[in-house]
Amino acid sequence: MSVAATVFQYHFQHIPNGIAISRNTQSRQPYNVFSHPSSGHRNLTLATTVPHAFSLSGSGAGAQYSSAGELVDTGRNERKKRIAGVDQDELLDPKHLADPDSCFCEFQGVEIHHKLYEPESRSSDNSLYGQHEAQTPSLELGLPMILLHGFGASVFSWNKVMKRLASLTGSKVLAFDRPAFGLTSRHNTFETQSSDAKPLNPYSMAFSVLATLYFIDFLAAQKAILVGHSAGSLVAVDAYFEAPERIAALILVAPAILAPRAIPKVVDTKGDGSDSNNQGKLRFKLFEILHKFIKYVTQSIIQMMKRMVDMLNSLYKKALLSVLRSAFAVMLVRMIIDKFGVAAVRTAWYDSKKVDEHIIDGYTKPLRTKGWDKALVEFTAAMLAKGESETKPPLSKQLHEISCPVLIVTGDTDRIVPSWNAERLSRAIPHSKLEVIKNCGHLPHEEKVDEFVRVVEKFLQRAFGGLV
Repeated sequence: MSVAATVFQYHFQHIPNGIAISRNTQSRQPYNVFSHPSSGHRNLTLATTVPHAFSLSGSGAGAQYSSAGELVDTGRNERKKRIAGVDQDELLDPKHLADPDSCFCEFQGVEIHHKLYEPESRSSDNSLYGQHEAQTPSLELGLPMILLHGFGASVFSWNKVMKRLASLTGSKVLAFDRPAFGLTSRHNTFETQSSDAKPLNPYSMAFSVLATLYFIDFLAAQKAILVGHSAGSLVAVDAYFEAPERIAALILVAPAILAPRAIPKVVDTKGDGSDSNNQGKLRFKLFEILHKFIKYVTQSIIQMMKRMVDMLNSLYKKALLSVLRSAFAVMLVRMIIDKFGVAAVRTAWYDSKKVDEHIIDGYTKPLRTKGWDKALVEFTAAMLAKGESETKPPLSKQLHEISCPVLIVTGDTDRIVPSWNAERLSRAIPHSKLEVIKNCGHLPHEEKVDEFVRVVEKFLQRAFGGLV
């Protein structure tokens, strides 16, 4: 038996901060009435169709009912799709995120994103920089500059100074994104580890060094001035030791280079020559032989222990590398960037209130590129693996061999790389010049642009005065 009843159908409209009931309609739909044989009363069973799913959104987390009637937290799903405020639903090819002045070139199979600025006319400078900056004379060095960004940064980090440095030097200024950062193409090396032919890892330090030297040729120059910021300073110094004849000068900004505690000294090992008789000379000779024997035995023991330690380190590194190249590591990287990425940018500034949305967007835009997370894991793995086959001495023991002009710039309130490390580094590099910028953090070229350009100008005038 069926009866007619009035059914109210409510249509819900989703709005950002609440629920709107747009309208309701009435319809007459049948209810089937069934009676159970063993009961003396009738049960009403609704036979109308209920919508399979509907969503409600309040001011807090959203909720959604699935077709099975389960409550789904859409707010949590939405948060999973965003990392450091960047939507991860539709990741793009880096070229689709390029700026109007972006350029790309291929080097060893990697599409490297870079920007290039040439010196402009004085009339053009007036409109670009204002009267004060336009009055700065061009040094006309004839030496291009290559700018190397730090960890987690990109060409964006140099935007405020590129044109001004080009105007100051009267030469071309180029900045490029190192692999794993910015808009340079990402290469998935997870699947190529077992290949017989092993090309140079694009995430390795060696690749960044060769790319830097490549861009000197790209600029049709014999030499260039390298400007490295933070971890980019490591690339600059390594490039110097790779090809010192190609590097005219080094400018290290907040350099992430561990300075040695003690400065190497040249020790005079000439013989004393004060023995008065042959007996004294014989005793001295015996002592020298004994000393050499003890030294030989000691070194043999040390070498044996070092091999054991190296073997254990190698096994440890291999185990760690396998973990780093896992899906868990990729997930961990995403969590860390999401949790601390924006906070790290603010920490780098002396006055974090000056970090606006434009700066945050510039640093987080690369998170919209395909494969950014795996590339960052690969970069970390490459840095960890660095040195397994190295025969060169540690960088800290080579610093005293640098002979080109060197400028070290640091902020007095650098919370990432303390200024005392820069001071110690300046003592380790002969004839280097140290400049400490007041009320400045880890990014002098972004936070204190005028002061940064002035100290660079003073350094270049002192180092290349004869060329002006």
